[in-house]
Amino acid sequence: MCRHLAYLGPPLCLADPVLDRPHSLLAQSWAPRDMRGGGTVNADGFGVGWYPDDEKEPLRYRQACSIWADPGFDQLARGVTGTALLAAVRSATPGMPVTELACAPFADDGLLFSHNGLIAGWPHSVATIAERLSVVELLTMAAPTDSALLWQLVRARLAEGQDMADAVAGVATEVGEAAPGSRLNLLLTDGRTIVATTWTHALAVRQDPGAVLVASEPLDDDGWTVLPDRSLVVANRDGVDVRPLTKGTA
Repeated sequence: MCRHLAYLGPPLCLADPVLDRPHSLLAQSWAPRDMRGGGTVNADGFGVGWYPDDEKEPLRYRQACSIWADPGFDQLARGVTGTALLAAVRSATPGMPVTELACAPFADDGLLFSHNGLIAGWPHSVATIAERLSVVELLTMAAPTDSALLWQLVRARLAEGQDMADAVAGVATEVGEAAPGSRLNLLLTDGRTIVATTWTHALAVRQDPGAVLVASEPLDDDGWTVLPDRSLVVANRDGVDVRPLTKGTA
């Protein structure tokens, strides 16, 4: 399993949620509270993406090592602020490559995406779904992993005109039905809205005036709401909408 988080609000130092909170993403990388499905640490890579003020396209920093093993990241994180960010630490599914290209956040067209979990029965369970993608879309996947395929499937739905909530909900429910036992905790942001799913793992949300944080595990002990399984979350600076994630949710 992996861990991820996303933030929207006033400019925030990247180090705040990623390094400095009592149960920050750094702490979750080596001392996660919930590693259902296997694994003990999240040491197979990490990545951060952030939206600087008045910038449409996010910037990214990714490495194939554990977040605590990168000597330069602490200094980078303390010098970066953003009005939106998405960060993730990775625990690679056995058999999948440990490479920077496989680390979230994946990015395209001003979007950042992460997946916490796995597709059960990979790759055979989703071969029929993948056949709907073009050859070019398959050949340009970021990495030969289940997370990269989920990102490509979300992108395909967005290209068809679906909004972010429809695309994320549609991919989660379709893949969940094709591959029972999957863990499909998806996280997508465009810098203005966060869309997330809980599918066989936890997600928590903290809403403050003008700001929102969502994370696999609460970053501290104050003000967090743990969301129910099979939920679709749509959040922005003004509020959080949570609804059951079922076929045809969005």
